[in-house]
Amino acid sequence: MDRLTTVPLNVESIRKDFPILKRKINGHPLVYLDSAATTQKPKQVIQALTGFYEKHNSNVHRGVHTLSQEATELYDASRQKVADLINAKFEEVVFVRNATEAANIVLYSWAMKNLKKGDEIVSTVMEHHSNIVPWQSLQKQGVKLKFVDIDEEGKLKMEQFSELLTPRTKLVAVTQVSNVLGTINPAGEICKMAHDNGSLVFVDAAQSVPHMPVDVKNIDCDFLMFSGHKMLAPTGIGCLYGKADILESMEPFLLGSDMIKSVSLEEATFRESPWKFEPGTPNFGDAVALGAAVDYLQKIGMNNIREHEKGLAGHALNAMQDVKGIKIFGPKDTDIKGGVVSFNLGDIHSHDLATVLDNEGIAIRSGHHCAMPLMDRLGIAAASRASFYIYNTKKEIDMFINALEKARRIFKL
Repeated sequence: MDRLTTVPLNVESIRKDFPILKRKINGHPLVYLDSAATTQKPKQVIQALTGFYEKHNSNVHRGVHTLSQEATELYDASRQKVADLINAKFEEVVFVRNATEAANIVLYSWAMKNLKKGDEIVSTVMEHHSNIVPWQSLQKQGVKLKFVDIDEEGKLKMEQFSELLTPRTKLVAVTQVSNVLGTINPAGEICKMAHDNGSLVFVDAAQSVPHMPVDVKNIDCDFLMFSGHKMLAPTGIGCLYGKADILESMEPFLLGSDMIKSVSLEEATFRESPWKFEPGTPNFGDAVALGAAVDYLQKIGMNNIREHEKGLAGHALNAMQDVKGIKIFGPKDTDIKGGVVSFNLGDIHSHDLATVLDNEGIAIRSGHHCAMPLMDRLGIAAASRASFYIYNTKKEIDMFINALEKARRIFKL
């Protein structure tokens, strides 16, 4: 489907593809509003995974027999599908277990080799732990971390990039979409500022690639990470994107098996990217299922998915503003907000609220959302979060609002 075409989603048809949505929770229809944590899986992805193991299971890149050749072709085809999704080259997509592993590959294979005492990394206060903790480890070798703040709407104070970027800044690490605030950051603009300063850019796209068109060439980022389980695929598979010349310049993180070109008793030479970053037997089954998930999303159209989520977020924001005692975090403008709404309701702890909603069959996330520095910046210990995807409806949001009102009555707000 044309990336520029926008048509309404046939949500009722989509919902039929997701077996879990037929479940009832505590006697109520399941209303799943936790897709930012992990998405549900359509039957097409489930069938792709079971079909692989039933018909094609064999180790990849190792055998000349039919099964191995079929498995290799399916595995490589999935990599190409991911590359096409984000407008990357085949060799620029590395399969990993999850986005966190992607960040650690960049940490160990690039940052630890290229950053020295006195160098700096610029990040933001809205980052997921996976885009903070790896870089914090570099402080042991004298690297300094600096953070761009947010304004009262939950948007980055963009002018601070100019203030914090110096000739010592080697890396800018930024999320494209906040998993808490839903803020869509201007990744392309940030990349240009960083590159003008001579810095590389690492983008956390875990909350963007599944929900909107992402073009790594247009953004011009140097690295980008995302997880398959947040975009309809199984757990245990994700992707690291890196510009080809940068990946080729990097030493492998883990050594052995399939990343080897040749070995003697004295030394080894390594394969080119992406294979030199994929040692051992890869997670080929889940990679094939990731390819099926990409097919599913591409058929719907990423622009269509983005417009659907904008509509859901707008509907939720409008309705939630009428709930007495609610505090919503992040932008209210859906043009710069993903399908995520974080909030607190009076003095109800987020875990207590999530429990009340679960009793109504509604699944939301509660806690610090792996973003404790952002919680500190917001002056809260935890928050509740509703997040939307292709299978959600405005009717479900109305059910969610009714459950919030019930919680107010229970806790006498």
